[in-house]
Amino acid sequence: MSTLIVLLPLEPSGAASATSLFDYVRTADGRHVDSHDRAVAALLPAAGGAELVVVVPAQALSWHRVELPKGSLQRSALGGSASTPRLRAVLEGLLEDRLLEEPSELHFALQPDAPADGPVWVAACNRAWLRSALAPLEAAKHRVARIVPEFAPDAVRLQVIGNPDQAQLVSTGPHGVSLLPLGAATLAMALGAQTEAPESIDIVAEPGVAALAEQLSQRRVTLQQAGERWLAAAHGRWDLAQFEFSNSGRSRAWKGLAAQATVLLQAPQWQAARWGFALLLVAQLVGLNAWAWSEARSLDAKRSAIRNTLTQTFPGVKVVVDAPVQMGRELALLRQAAGATSARDLEAMLSALGAALPPQYSATGLDFAPGEAKLKGLPSNTEPPVLEALRNQGYSLRSEGNLLVLQPAPGAAP
Repeated sequence: MSTLIVLLPLEPSGAASATSLFDYVRTADGRHVDSHDRAVAALLPAAGGAELVVVVPAQALSWHRVELPKGSLQRSALGGSASTPRLRAVLEGLLEDRLLEEPSELHFALQPDAPADGPVWVAACNRAWLRSALAPLEAAKHRVARIVPEFAPDAVRLQVIGNPDQAQLVSTGPHGVSLLPLGAATLAMALGAQTEAPESIDIVAEPGVAALAEQLSQRRVTLQQAGERWLAAAHGRWDLAQFEFSNSGRSRAWKGLAAQATVLLQAPQWQAARWGFALLLVAQLVGLNAWAWSEARSLDAKRSAIRNTLTQTFPGVKVVVDAPVQMGRELALLRQAAGATSARDLEAMLSALGAALPPQYSATGLDFAPGEAKLKGLPSNTEPPVLEALRNQGYSLRSEGNLLVLQPAPGAAP
């Protein structure tokens, strides 16, 4: 899925305008950065059918871990936590003593699938800054699908960003996200604060500060462009568009489904599963075609056997159109030539009826056509034993007004 990823500029609240420059990257497959540039909102590439993801810089966010009171976290019908005013008030009360700004001036966002009975991560940023940073995008008719943090408290990692003069160290892990000036002391402190062994922790750095990071850490670092970092952030499950910045519950649900579908269709870790599903689908199609071919061959063989039986039994039949009908016709001709009766003749039908009816019953009228006898004077409500006896002889009996109609049963021998 094509995605346009835009980094919000770090400008004072209210300074963002039509002249603000946005760093952005584009990706066509969700895995590789196709282009990386900077432009004002009006000159950003048209998203078209692409998803527009906005990245909030690490410098603009603070991270807090809280225990929510029971019942404060509600779930919407379409999944996810409901961003209600009551939940907002609960967060303000829990974070009031931890924040440097007034809680009413901040925007809060809860972690994805936040548990109702455990610690919950909460991201906070200045509400006015976020609104003014998004304003140029809205004015340029760019519809934002998701708002994601540049870093989130997930995997343990140290990342060095910025330039050699203002290099910064970002530490992520169970402790949250911390942003410190890069130095030997801060690097040692960040390594010591992690739960894993220092030598097993991956250090990632932008190319401009990679040499400085290697010098301070005395180890090789992994290079990562800023655009690749934003692409990784866009693949995360966080969405800061909550409370007053949120879309409707239905829109969030569809966004979540679309994001999961994108991961399944494009993420490298699902490549084996995609190949397996494709092979399974091909195997099913091949199997269905093979089964259909086998059934067609079996049906053709049965039709051929019926035709051969007809032509071998009645050599006079040269062209086979409908073998069962033609065979019935030939049998009727043989029976007529031999003077034998068939189930459709009056004598056979009256004989079967006389054997099935009780002695006290007698017909007062008869109307006969080949294969059908209409009888008068018999009770219309025929007893079940009579019907069963006629059925055993290959006949059916039904009422039609004050008449009883006797016919050979469907499928009976002619």
